[in-house]
Amino acid sequence: MMALRTMVLALLCVVGASSPALAQAPIKVGLLAPLVGPFAQIGKDMVAGTELYLDEIQYTAGGRKIQLIVEDSAGNPQTALTRARKLIEQDGVHLLTGGLLSSTAYALQPYVDSQKIPTTFPVAAPDDITQRKPAKWIVRTGWATSQPMHPFGEWVAKNLKYKRIAVIAMDYSFGWETVGGFQHTFEDNGGQIVQKLWVPLNTNDFGPYLPQIRRDADAVFALFVGNLALQFIKQYDSSEVKGRLPLIAAGTTTDESVLGSMGDEALGVVTAHDYSAAIDTPANRRFAKAYEAKTGRMPSHYAEKCYTNARWIAEAIKAIDGKVEDRDRLLAALKAVVIKDAPRGPLVMDKYDNPVENIYIRKVEKVGGRLQNTVTATIPSVGQFWKYDPVQYLKTALYSRDYPPCRFC
Repeated sequence: MMALRTMVLALLCVVGASSPALAQAPIKVGLLAPLVGPFAQIGKDMVAGTELYLDEIQYTAGGRKIQLIVEDSAGNPQTALTRARKLIEQDGVHLLTGGLLSSTAYALQPYVDSQKIPTTFPVAAPDDITQRKPAKWIVRTGWATSQPMHPFGEWVAKNLKYKRIAVIAMDYSFGWETVGGFQHTFEDNGGQIVQKLWVPLNTNDFGPYLPQIRRDADAVFALFVGNLALQFIKQYDSSEVKGRLPLIAAGTTTDESVLGSMGDEALGVVTAHDYSAAIDTPANRRFAKAYEAKTGRMPSHYAEKCYTNARWIAEAIKAIDGKVEDRDRLLAALKAVVIKDAPRGPLVMDKYDNPVENIYIRKVEKVGGRLQNTVTATIPSVGQFWKYDPVQYLKTALYSRDYPPCRFC
């Protein structure tokens, strides 16, 4: 009996001694970002934005340290899935975040839901993650692909008065959903999409495509990302199309991640997005200054989204007093976060786990000797369904290569 009591007391002492240590174990956050390949600069911005906010809170939230583990997704869906498995099954992260391409996000969704791991998507924007096939364990802290394009299509029709637009865009889900959102509202407001040219992701030479653009259009709408955006703007400027058709574009085409490498060829391009480094608010001025001090570059929307995403995660951790091992509570806390003063503006989650946020109409101008996306109009509180009834909207098909159909091509 004495031996048994001694053993019990010893076990109690071990448990008592180890509990504080367990309580202080770091919260592991796994970040997927492309660090090699054509999207490497975007990945660097994602990491830098995340680290900037974590630096501000000294890598601490809810009374516990945060350990950030970064894995290179290489901009490849299969690689991202492999790295996610490593982060979850080997590193034991409490939360997964990051991802870039829509194809990557769609590839990650089934695995994340099967593992029941709380996940945030600050950049990856595929519509159906928060629409027709909502992910249970993913909270989007960034945007839906078509979200900025719905107000932009209407704004272009009403303000620029274009009637006929030719489209050139990347040939994958992000391109299809971007074009689909713009086409939906542009044509609802009397415009016509008269051409769709789809460009492969590995394109560097736009020579075969630019001569195909219809000259009877009023303008060209473009969607490119990373190095493709940089090459497209340069080659468009040197083509004969430039002098005939003005260029409008989705926001990533002149994002700050590539704008610093562009020259006067980008001047005048009108875009729409949920962020610009030139947003003139105290929150964004403070963020932009700190980001430039850290990196020597203007903040891109990728940097802002990952900065705000890190804050979003920290707010959720604080709300549950750091008890991230309770996955259901952590997921619920992530869905309940409200941020009123993000650099890109106020953010509140809709019931489909996608933020309602401002959309900015922007024009590339040169200010103080460098290019910027000057905000020319602000459209407040834009949700992913725009002015459409969500129930009816979700009965329609997902924007795709062939939907909406090109009725005027």
